[in-house]
Amino acid sequence: MPSQPASLMVNVVDGTRQPLVTNQKLLIRVIDGNQKEQSADFHNGPTVRFDDLPVFDNFGDNYTVIASADGHLQSGFTPIPIRRGTVQTVNLMLLPRNGTFNFAQARWALLPKAFPKLFELLTNDLPDLNAAQQRYEGLIEAPERQPVLACLLNLAAAMSVIDLPDGKVLDYFQRIIWDDSMKQDRFFGWAKKALLDETMQAAQHGAFARELGFQLFHKNATDSYKQVQFGEANVQLTFHGDDPPPEDLPDSIKMEPDIDYFKDIGAHALLEVLPNAVEKVAGQSGLSDPKVVYVLRWIAGRRAGVPEFNPLYTIVPA
Repeated sequence: MPSQPASLMVNVVDGTRQPLVTNQKLLIRVIDGNQKEQSADFHNGPTVRFDDLPVFDNFGDNYTVIASADGHLQSGFTPIPIRRGTVQTVNLMLLPRNGTFNFAQARWALLPKAFPKLFELLTNDLPDLNAAQQRYEGLIEAPERQPVLACLLNLAAAMSVIDLPDGKVLDYFQRIIWDDSMKQDRFFGWAKKALLDETMQAAQHGAFARELGFQLFHKNATDSYKQVQFGEANVQLTFHGDDPPPEDLPDSIKMEPDIDYFKDIGAHALLEVLPNAVEKVAGQSGLSDPKVVYVLRWIAGRRAGVPEFNPLYTIVPA
């Protein structure tokens, strides 16, 4: 075995994206690419450093880290390619088992400054701001509708930072469609037709990939492209070009954005909640969970070194 080892730093946060504070110790497992457990012990956390990890100079250097704590859902990430004489960092999020949404950052009064483009989309189809406020707050006040709002916030936050040749994805959205099609895994809306050309150009530069077989899961869709930046929680933009636009938005195209759990079968994040979620997706018997998307997008973003994913809500103990 080579004499010079590697190091690994593990940072653990809670559902508020702050360092995890708990009276219980963290159980952290560090497994090398040969599936040999290099460490499995309890730690005070929320930051734990592992030194003297063996380096093999082959696939054995693709490590896996799994963290768990009482009262929280397990989380992990793989592969983490370690290198001789370096310190790799992995950031994980542990949600409370009884977690619930906290929309304090997304209060109506805060939105105009906190997220002006979203506020525009929440209000521009109604002449009365009070009616728009009641509609929005109705999502917060009804527990069964909170996942719908979380999905909307996930997608808006994600699309607001996706670069196109000209602007961001969310810049092209003009209106949200408020009807029964708004679900916990997607919404429909109208966007400038130029969004399709911009997305196709972005695909030519490797930022998106055209989704094959999109018609199977997106009824009446005419095209679909998925972001490929992360291993998980990439935004998929599905276009419904045959749907006639509203009279006041003649140059618009109907859109169906959603966020898939995985880019491909080589998924990186390991979450306790994922096996059931994957089973639902595979059988089309359920809808993607916005809480899972929240964790996956945050972990993926931290790993990619991009600005922190902040959909203006957190997940706290019930």
